Amino acid sequence: MRWPLAIILLFAAAPAAAADFRFEGFGDLRLIAPSSSDRSWQDDGLGKLRYGKTSGVVQFGGATGQATVLLTSELMFSAVGRIDPSLSPGVDLIEAYLRYRPVSLSRWRWSVKAGAFFAPFSLENTEIGWAPYWTITPSAINSWYGDELRTIGGEGTVEWRGEDGTLKLIASAYGLNQPAGVLMAFRGWALGDQPGGLFEHPPLADATMLQFHRPAPATTPMFAQYDDHPGWYAGASWTAAEHWHLEVFRYDNEADPAAHHDRDFGWRTKFWHLGLSGRWDEFTALAQAVSGDTFVKTAPTSVSTTDFDSAFVLLGWEHAAWRAALRVEEFHTNSYGTTGAKPSTSENGHAATAALSWLPNDWLKLTAELIALQSLRGGRSQTGLDPSQTETQFQLAARIYLD
Repeated sequence: MRWPLAIILLFAAAPAAAADFRFEGFGDLRLIAPSSSDRSWQDDGLGKLRYGKTSGVVQFGGATGQATVLLTSELMFSAVGRIDPSLSPGVDLIEAYLRYRPVSLSRWRWSVKAGAFFAPFSLENTEIGWAPYWTITPSAINSWYGDELRTIGGEGTVEWRGEDGTLKLIASAYGLNQPAGVLMAFRGWALGDQPGGLFEHPPLADATMLQFHRPAPATTPMFAQYDDHPGWYAGASWTAAEHWHLEVFRYDNEADPAAHHDRDFGWRTKFWHLGLSGRWDEFTALAQAVSGDTFVKTAPTSVSTTDFDSAFVLLGWEHAAWRAALRVEEFHTNSYGTTGAKPSTSENGHAATAALSWLPNDWLKLTAELIALQSLRGGRSQTGLDPSQTETQFQLAARIYLD
């Protein structure tokens, strides 16, 4: 995967000295009251939140930076990187892409992107580095999008701008996202604010590896290709002049579920995504839903499938230097194989998140966030835990911006 990204970086770097350059980013420090029920999934446990019972009270939340080079009035290069010593590697690339968007004076406009970038599926994560606008921690849906999905290929957009609103049609072809689905099947849903890096190998829970008779601790590649099938997504959105927005997308990575390298398999993952937002006065409402499945074929007669779905509603309020948000969500997975249901890896859960932010100036944001999450997952009994767990996580974050 490194060579296509290297080509993009070299292509963009050559004329950068003569082009418009901008750098922006942030880093944050946090005080944490972590969940005490289980280890975080990032610490080989089955906890659903970023911080678990082995996490310290004071945390460096990481640093994210975005470099943008305007090569011409129509051609832009952007790269986003992050530093987080708690992850491996501690320094990683999140996005790197070129975008070409010709100037248009008519109602029609088009653009293309090429490289590695996030799919345009999130109504929450609109800040640098896939960070959410209203909270510290995104919903389970958008956490999963950041963990497992990355477009490494191309995307085209056509817009029609009318008096009543803007219609967008978006389509993409990509590769190197064939492991997408393994975290959904092995880990299930989770809420976390650090999206996967392009070179990161996230951990798989020790308890899940025990269930599948595989050694632990273990990690999984996230961006790899095991066959010659390109994946795709396509969708449409309508943004009305009255400040409401509707979008629908279909995603299919087209992976051969039997293709593999060593013990790492491609997962055929496909889903429908629906998003709706509206704004009036000082209030904003967001809603997203996703429903799909992922499956793998580890032997001619052994197929494992996980159906998944989730939905959330967020209500935000913004006035002067203050932002407040309340989000409620539900999530489910249902795993089954050629021999029937697998209740130990199926799960049901719901969560509520409340956040309050104060932005006294352009370079500082202080945010307090509380998450209360309840989930039922049979696999927890493998480590002596009750399958039904309630997790709470409080964070007080000081985010410092650089622009």
